Amino acid sequence: MAETIIGVVGSGTMGGGIAHQAALSGFKVILCDVEDRFLDNAINRMETFMDKSVARGKMKEEQKPEVLGRITTTTNLEDLKEANFVIEAIIENLEAKKAIFSQLDNVLGEEAIIATNTSSMSITVIAGATKRPEKVAGMHFFNPAQIMKLVEVVRGYNTSDDTVSKLMELSRAFGKEPIEVKKDSPGFIVNRIMIPQFIEAIKLAEEGVASYEDIDKAVKLGLNYPMGPFELQDFAGVDIGLHVMDYFYDEFKDGRFAAPQLIRQIVNAGRTGKKAGAGFYDHDKK
Repeated sequence: MAETIIGVVGSGTMGGGIAHQAALSGFKVILCDVEDRFLDNAINRMETFMDKSVARGKMKEEQKPEVLGRITTTTNLEDLKEANFVIEAIIENLEAKKAIFSQLDNVLGEEAIIATNTSSMSITVIAGATKRPEKVAGMHFFNPAQIMKLVEVVRGYNTSDDTVSKLMELSRAFGKEPIEVKKDSPGFIVNRIMIPQFIEAIKLAEEGVASYEDIDKAVKLGLNYPMGPFELQDFAGVDIGLHVMDYFYDEFKDGRFAAPQLIRQIVNAGRTGKKAGAGFYDHDKK
């Protein structure tokens, strides 16, 4: 698998992290985004990550140029035509993802597999934008992609056994521990479990049962989680959390997934500039 070419579309936190992990694992990588500045930012983040790794003795200084030398950046999707696997990691917008998959379907060779890093959206719907739905699956990494071990390999309705097998193998070659999500259900495994926990934590705060700090402390010390629910939502982005809650509610029509008013108020405050970039702890500062 050493000669395999990995394409990554989207160079944000997740896309850049996935591309970096692929290069760290010895793969040739083509990283694509709409503007050079996004690609430059991704490379800068990789360099910072490796500087820290060198300082901690986890890699050698001379390895840094070797890793970066495996990565080619481009703003032209057609430059991915030689890729064996392409992992899409753009914004969580279904129509945008379908548009990218349709373009990739026309650019890539017939045997190429296309995966989406979506955390919750339908693989089947995304695959429907292509003429190769059997070669489309989810490959959901977690942030930061260079550190977090889990990859959810998610079947769409038409995903073939061969595609799942190859993505499981690729995940292991990336140094990850893959699990197979056998049914295309919103949120897959981790988010399906995590989002109701977020909602319940927000309700506890809304009801005045406990503060953000004490709810986080309770979860960390009582359940041995590395981060509490409010810390984790602030880290991941409260706007993303609200988006996933609303998506779940629309898909399941189940009150368990209805977003509490508190998170909606915080996100709206950020959007209007009253609390730009606000999270729960920012909002709590008077």
